Amino acid sequence: MSKSKAASYIELTKPGITRLVLVTTVIGFALGGDGVTRWGLLALTLLGTALGSAGAFVLNHYLERDADGLMERTKNRPIPAGIVSPTSALILGPLLVLAGTAVLYFGVNTLAAGLVFLTALLYVFIYTPLKRYSWVNTPVGAIPGAVPPMIGWAAATGRLDAGAWILFAILFLWQHPHFYALAWMYREDYEKGGFKMLPVVDPDGKSTFRHSLVAAILLVPISLGPTFVQTSGWVYFFGALVLGLVFVWFCIRWRIKRTAKAAKAVFLYSLFYWVFLFVFIVVDAYLF
Repeated sequence: MSKSKAASYIELTKPGITRLVLVTTVIGFALGGDGVTRWGLLALTLLGTALGSAGAFVLNHYLERDADGLMERTKNRPIPAGIVSPTSALILGPLLVLAGTAVLYFGVNTLAAGLVFLTALLYVFIYTPLKRYSWVNTPVGAIPGAVPPMIGWAAATGRLDAGAWILFAILFLWQHPHFYALAWMYREDYEKGGFKMLPVVDPDGKSTFRHSLVAAILLVPISLGPTFVQTSGWVYFFGALVLGLVFVWFCIRWRIKRTAKAAKAVFLYSLFYWVFLFVFIVVDAYLF
């Protein structure tokens, strides 16, 4: 297998998004298990989650191969570019999902395995086809997108406590301004591909800005929840508060300016938000 083809198979797994999935899985594992002390268990959890997520992403590439070929942003992806055959992706995707589920089932616990398998099903068979029919694909897709910290929590504890659901809610809300900003920047491309993203069906942006801002506002109090269920302390509390208020400010700025540049700022800050939320969790847990 040539290097370019190997890189193309890796691209099918969406490594950038997979990294975010693994970071949020670690957060759930650490908060649910009072820190990270069982490194072997964490390694198996991350391996199973990575395989399951990668398989779902490969199947997403397979199902959207025709639409990807119509969009400038995605026309050079491995399948529409002809580097990887659709049949290869169709075989690889389920194998990765099943491998990830098996790793978690035999190496971690049934709950974590079930969550990974369910997440893959929701992402592939509900979210992916829904993108062609309704703008609600984003809030629906935010459900499987918010499950990874629950996988980590379940792996560490064997159950889903209130803290796990709070992490789910944080990630669920976060995804709305994150993906709406991305869709706003590429709305013309999405329209070419036949995807009914909110910025496509909402040309003036009123609903897009409103949904993004409301989600960011709700994220502020919800993100403080870990302190109140005693999985994080006050360092995290004030850090999350500042991060959330700044997120709201970026969304307000985007609503006022209504430009791609302002949307990009929201998108980039959303990534910054998770990095530093993780930093505050670690600092709070290990230094205070």
